[in-house]
Amino acid sequence: MNEVDIKAIQTLLQTPKNIVIIPHKNPDSDAIGSTLALWHYLKNKGQEAIIVAPNDYPEFLKWMPGETEIVKFDTQQEIAEKLIKDANVIFTLDFNDLSRIGEMSGIVSQSDATFIMIDHHQQPADYATHMYSDTKMSSTAEMVYNFITYLGENDAITPEMASCLYSGIMTDTGSFRFSATTSTTHRVIADLMDKGAKNAEIHNAIYDTNSPSKLQLLGCALNNMVVLEAYNTVYITLSKQELLHHDFRKGDTEGFVNYGLSLKGIKFAAIFIENLQEPYIKMSLRSKGDFSVNEFARTHFNGGGHTNAAGGRSNDSMEDTVKNFTEILNAYKNELS
Repeated sequence: MNEVDIKAIQTLLQTPKNIVIIPHKNPDSDAIGSTLALWHYLKNKGQEAIIVAPNDYPEFLKWMPGETEIVKFDTQQEIAEKLIKDANVIFTLDFNDLSRIGEMSGIVSQSDATFIMIDHHQQPADYATHMYSDTKMSSTAEMVYNFITYLGENDAITPEMASCLYSGIMTDTGSFRFSATTSTTHRVIADLMDKGAKNAEIHNAIYDTNSPSKLQLLGCALNNMVVLEAYNTVYITLSKQELLHHDFRKGDTEGFVNYGLSLKGIKFAAIFIENLQEPYIKMSLRSKGDFSVNEFARTHFNGGGHTNAAGGRSNDSMEDTVKNFTEILNAYKNELS
């Protein structure tokens, strides 16, 4: 983050403001962890801050300190709209285009508040007054840690903030195994542990609270797995009927795509999940090495993300989506060999 932006934000926060913090739609651990940590920091500095999330998120994230204070736009629209309209400052975390917040984008785009973006996704839009964008960072949570440190406030990180930030970094790095995990990331994690983050308890809260139906759904997903050896690619499908049969809950399929990528020799993994409410297929894409699933998703499936982790969607049927996907792969055969 450049020094001009840091000084401007320091000046901005010297006096009380009405601040709204926004994560992306269907927020994950990085989005919720980073927004909650920033919320704690701003509240402790005397700011009138609130988090407005576009919609709900998985139960395994609801242990985080302060989570019950989050306003959800989809069920508390009147309250959320007033908070956004009254905001002097709006922080957007873990996304870089207002299209990522769904129906909220209309009212947010009309705001005359000062926008501050903190995000690590590629190709950011230019809506923010102050932008902290770095695609090399492991997570938005690590960036919020840096942001607070840049403001000269590292000592203000409380055990509650440390726990939220640890959660975001842990999940977005795949428990510290993805290539974006640097030695600096580990030093940040060490500092967060020193500040009160209990690593074993956090891991248990996120990863070890599965229901029997979720594990059975995982078994169904793995049974549906197809390996395309010619392209070093694997894909998994989950239909609406399969989700309903296994009592699907939001967040249940988190991480399923990574099982495909764990196969020996596989460079590209995808999961196609039929949406329960609307007629489209949600896609999660993962890769190893230099193969960019961000570019793949942007080019073919109305999505994007990071080089090795991205998402997309298809408005076709599951059958046609899979057919289209496999046909497209032929153009990438040399990259995936």
